Amino acid sequence: QVQLVESGGGLVQAGGSLRLSCAVSENIFNFNSVGWYRQAQRELVARINVGGVTTIAEPVKGRFTISRDSATNTVYLQMNSLKPEDTADYFCGAVLLSRTFWGQGTQVTVSS
Repeated sequence: QVQLVESGGGLVQAGGSLRLSCAVSENIFNFNSVGWYRQAQRELVARINVGGVTTIAEPVKGRFTISRDSATNTVYLQMNSLKPEDTADYFCGAVLLSRTFWGQGTQVTVSS
């Protein structure tokens, strides 16, 4: 069973930064993409596909970046210039064909 473990969430003031980590139990190149999603609706925040192409959602473009470390099968979300509206539960998702594997989520709270 694929496991994804997120870490790095917390409380930060507006304008601050956080880096989220997603440790995947399998080779991340086994998946079509690995990304970060937020809120109960699991809206896309950012993803990186097997070829290294990244997709960044408009609300966070220019502030968030996604990267990966193939040696440790970890995907990172660097979040800069955080805003109160970025407050959410953030989930890591690994897509394989029509199936998405999810982590348990990590909470990010941005105070104004």
